[in-house]
Amino acid sequence: MTESNAASSNTEPSNRLPTRRLGDLEVGAQGLGCMGMSEFYGAGDDAESISVIHRALELGVTLLDTADMYGPHINEELVGRAIADRREQVVLATKFGVVRGEDPAARSVRGDAAYVRACCDASLRRLGVDHIDLYYQHRVDPNTPIEETVGAMAELVEAGKVRHLGLSEAGPDTIRRANAVHPIAALQTEWSLWSRDLEAEIVPTARELGIGIVAYSPLGRGFLTGRFRTADSFGEGDFRGVAQPRFAEGNLERNLGIVDVLEKLAGERGVTAGQLALAWVGHQGQDVVPIPGTKRLKYLEQNVAAARLELSEADLAEIAAAAPADAVAGLRYPEEAMRGLGR
Repeated sequence: MTESNAASSNTEPSNRLPTRRLGDLEVGAQGLGCMGMSEFYGAGDDAESISVIHRALELGVTLLDTADMYGPHINEELVGRAIADRREQVVLATKFGVVRGEDPAARSVRGDAAYVRACCDASLRRLGVDHIDLYYQHRVDPNTPIEETVGAMAELVEAGKVRHLGLSEAGPDTIRRANAVHPIAALQTEWSLWSRDLEAEIVPTARELGIGIVAYSPLGRGFLTGRFRTADSFGEGDFRGVAQPRFAEGNLERNLGIVDVLEKLAGERGVTAGQLALAWVGHQGQDVVPIPGTKRLKYLEQNVAAARLELSEADLAEIAAAAPADAVAGLRYPEEAMRGLGR
């Protein structure tokens, strides 16, 4: 493994990030997940979050990822404010489809054509832009044919409101049917050393169709950084401490074994465990763009540095062996949420 100056995570990089392609869409080799700036990971600071977005753009990150359900709504507004004077530097991605009610924990899914159109117009207003570069269906609606949903999304492309289409957490058959209606540029799905179930069918399907893969939670919701070692590591308002099976008592302790091995491997290479885990995802293919989320400048710069780590085949095999699939304890979502994946 060569470090390409990446281990010095707080120094100015010698060059901007290279680019990759998601279908016909060109983006920086690493994106920025903005969700946690507004919800799910405890209190945020809008001013600091905007500084993080601006710094990401300086470093060559172009893909910014948000969704209408984050907040709900306020994350799109935050991203909109951050990019208002630099829209041309951004590949802006947002999502529709997850409906939230008065109960913060309640979720439902819609993909009917009228809802697609209404959501797009609302997102455009909140973001303060005239088009969305990459528009995802956040979760597949089991009650609406994917042909109807993607057909409505294709109409948004024709109207100039959207440039490229994406799906999130869709199954192989749905991906094929959607792509037959309109080219799908990107599939967003969870991919990390402890979430590898997509490798058997989802990744081959996407590659057969020329669809890029946007990997969310590439750091295992921060767990693979080694910063969270007990259940009380998570502050108030952090969903990892209350709703994530892999962080539950018993599972967390077992999963720490993965982190311990990863930290050892990272130490031998002069990088952090998080950087090594993130670099592993980035090395899964030139059609893969990880979107680690952060609201802190320190972690942003560490993450971007990881995109310039060079790993050999032997490195990749050794890193993967640190987290065999049968060693991960707990589902990646609660059972009800798991039923919404892979449709």
